[in-house]
Amino acid sequence: MTDSAPNPGTGDPLDLRGVVPPTVTAFDDDGAVDHDATAAHARFVVDGGARAVFPLGTNGEFPLLTGDERRAVVETVVDAVDVPVIAGVGAESTRETVANAEHAAATGADGVVVVTPYYYPLDGDAAVEHYRAVAEAVDVPVYVYHIPSKTGNELSLATLGRLATLDGVAGVKDSSKDVPWLAQAIDAHPELTFLAGSDSLLFTGLAVGCAGMVSAVANVFPELVVDLYDAYDAGRESEARRLQSRVFAVRSALKRGPYMAGVKTALSLRDLEFDVGGLRAPLRTMDDDERAALRSELRELDVL
Repeated sequence: MTDSAPNPGTGDPLDLRGVVPPTVTAFDDDGAVDHDATAAHARFVVDGGARAVFPLGTNGEFPLLTGDERRAVVETVVDAVDVPVIAGVGAESTRETVANAEHAAATGADGVVVVTPYYYPLDGDAAVEHYRAVAEAVDVPVYVYHIPSKTGNELSLATLGRLATLDGVAGVKDSSKDVPWLAQAIDAHPELTFLAGSDSLLFTGLAVGCAGMVSAVANVFPELVVDLYDAYDAGRESEARRLQSRVFAVRSALKRGPYMAGVKTALSLRDLEFDVGGLRAPLRTMDDDERAALRSELRELDVL
């Protein structure tokens, strides 16, 4: 191994790198959280080579869970795996975000991921004070989750520069798909760990300096994304490019049909020993025709 992949930030105590799947929250037939299946999925991606796990991200359906359910999911995943757990704790209000972060840290989460608050527009000052409050409340590293397409709040490079000075802020999970923004942020902040947050930019993320990849495809096919990272890290760039092309195709298949339904449906098609169930309303699970089409496409891609 030639260690060609970028290093984590110099100020990241967890030294996050590699594949970090945003694990799913499983539901039973009655729509309640299925903690056994949630734990089994976290173990599945770790067995597939994940270096850490990120429960309660977008794939974890965190906005659709109650506060009690969110806290219980963190407890479940922390107990299930032996790799670092960076728990999603973000909410609309600073007060709730701080409470979630304090619980996650007390439960044993190794770090917390804080999505930029959503619904109300925020200026830079408000964003900085929000993250300052979280970082001062816990002793675990804080990772900024930048996904302006969902939150409506984009962080400027100047605001990120201010966030980087806060004690406790250790990295950024960037799902903006704005490569110039990401490249400039990485160039300006070697102290931060950057995680590429879109399967469309795994290879590109590594090329511009991301140490790790938060991949929805890795929730279903962790071995595929781990192979991509390992190939890049070993200096086999052409192989990594080929595997990114394969990830493009799998990503496209998973994105067909209702929003987010592809990941859980594909997991059920893998005939695993656990069942993560469907999505929580108002999200919709694939119907029989959509499920059959996904099965056919994944078989053509030779991943099932």
